[in-house]
Amino acid sequence: MSSSQRPRLVGLPPVIAHGTRLVVLGSFPGAASLKAQQYYAHPRNHFWPIVGALFGIDLVAMPYASRIEAIRERGLGVWDVYAACLREGSLDSAIEAAEHNDLASLKRLAPALQAIAHNGGESARSMRITSALGLPVHRLPSTSPANASWSFERKLAAWRQVFVAVGLSTA
Repeated sequence: MSSSQRPRLVGLPPVIAHGTRLVVLGSFPGAASLKAQQYYAHPRNHFWPIVGALFGIDLVAMPYASRIEAIRERGLGVWDVYAACLREGSLDSAIEAAEHNDLASLKRLAPALQAIAHNGGESARSMRITSALGLPVHRLPSTSPANASWSFERKLAAWRQVFVAVGLSTA
């Protein structure tokens, strides 16, 4: 299907509160997330298991609304670098004609923001934009099931370093 025949996909709204201290930016929601209208809805994505392990709670067992409440209470925000794009399937490599979210608004949306973390390589391509905000910016290994070269334990260790540095996790 040519790009002119594909519908333009629109992402999800930010999950950011006044007290957000760390925002994790993905690239753009996958097909499962768009269908469910939930961040990281694919059952094999490691986002919720990793964040749950870092917070010491079973986020995976919670309904989505409770997950969102739990991360907000703990100072974690979630958003994507792209607001809209053309894409067949869920792979970042298939993203075309991407339109950025207003990443410059992050400090206004979250005045307590201490750092930004990019979830994976495609998101990290926008580090030039987020670095301009004057906060520490981290590149984390993707939690996507497509990132099979990193084990869960290796991803968890990398994510733990950032969460500890920002004070969202103690171990």
